[in-house]
Amino acid sequence: MRRKASLVLLALAVFFGALSPLLRWYAFPRLAKIPPSQYQEAVLEARNATLIDYGTMQSKTVPKVTVVQTLKGNVEAAKEIEKSAGRDVVVWDTLSFVQGPDGKMVSQIPERYIFDAHSQAPVHATGEMVDGDPVQRKGIEFKFPFLTEKRDYEYFDFQARTSAPIHYKGTQKFHGLDVYYFEQTIPWTKVAYPKKMPLPGIDSSTLEKTTGTSLWYTTTRKFWIDPVTGAPVNGEEVNQEEMRGGTLLGGRDKVTVFAGDVKMRGDYVSYTVDLVKKNRVLVLLLTSYLPWGFLGLGLALLALSLWLEARSRRPSDPPPAVTERLDPVIA
Repeated sequence: MRRKASLVLLALAVFFGALSPLLRWYAFPRLAKIPPSQYQEAVLEARNATLIDYGTMQSKTVPKVTVVQTLKGNVEAAKEIEKSAGRDVVVWDTLSFVQGPDGKMVSQIPERYIFDAHSQAPVHATGEMVDGDPVQRKGIEFKFPFLTEKRDYEYFDFQARTSAPIHYKGTQKFHGLDVYYFEQTIPWTKVAYPKKMPLPGIDSSTLEKTTGTSLWYTTTRKFWIDPVTGAPVNGEEVNQEEMRGGTLLGGRDKVTVFAGDVKMRGDYVSYTVDLVKKNRVLVLLLTSYLPWGFLGLGLALLALSLWLEARSRRPSDPPPAVTERLDPVIA
C-alpha cells in the first residue's frame, strides 16, 4: 500500500515540477497580453508655464497649461488587422489635447498606435498615423513591455515623428513600488504644426510654406515604470517649442510657443498606482507565485514519495519466538 502511494506522489511531483517552467516560459508569453478594449485617461499640468497668444503672437507666463491624454482601444480595427497579421493585435486611438488657463484649445494631436498584444512590438498596417500623417513606428510608445528590463529601449516621439533611445537611469521607490526610471532627450528638431490650432484665418498645414515660419521642439521625457507590468506610474516632460524665422513673427528671429514642466496630476498618479498594483498581481501569478509554488509543491511531494518508498523497503521485524510447551510425562 505504501509503495502504491509513493508512486502516485512521485507522479504528482513530476507533474508539478514540469508545470512550473511550462507556466513561466510557455504559458506566460501566450496568456499575458494587453486587452484590446482598454480605455485610459490621464491629466498632466504645467504650472507657471510660458504660452504664446496667437492673437498678438506674444509669449506670456500663464498659471497653468493642461494636457489631457486619452487612450481608447479600437476592437473592430484590431480584428481587421489580425486577419492579415496572423497574431493578436491591439489598436490604440489616442488624443493629446492641450488647453490654456481659460480652458480653450491650444492644440490637439490624434494618433493611431498598432502593436503586438503580447510583446508590444509595433505592427505596421494601414491606419498607423500621427495627426493624420502616415508613420511607421520603431520601438515602443505609451507603455513598456511586460517584465521591463534594466536597459535602454527605442521610444517613439509623436511630435518629432521619430524614435530615439530612452535610457534606463536606475531603480527608485515610488508610492511603495520598486520602479525603473527612464529618461529620453529629443534635441531641437523641426516638427510639423498641429493641424488643429487656434490660428485665426490661418491654415496650420500650410503655415510654414506660406510664411516661412517653422516650428521647433525639444523635450526631456521622464518615466517611472513598474517593471512587472511595464506600465508608467508617473510621467513628466520638460517641453519647449519655438516658432522661428519667416514673416509671421514681425521681424523677430523666434518666439516661444510653449515652455513648461508638464507633470501628471496628483489624483491621476494615485489612480494609476492603484491600478498597476492590481494588475501586477495577475502577472506575478504567472511569472513568480504559481511557478515557484508548483516547484515547491513538486519537491515536497518528491520528498514524501521517497520517504514512503523507504518505509516500504524497510525489513519487517522478525516474528516472536515460539516456546514449545512440554507436558509432564506421567509414568
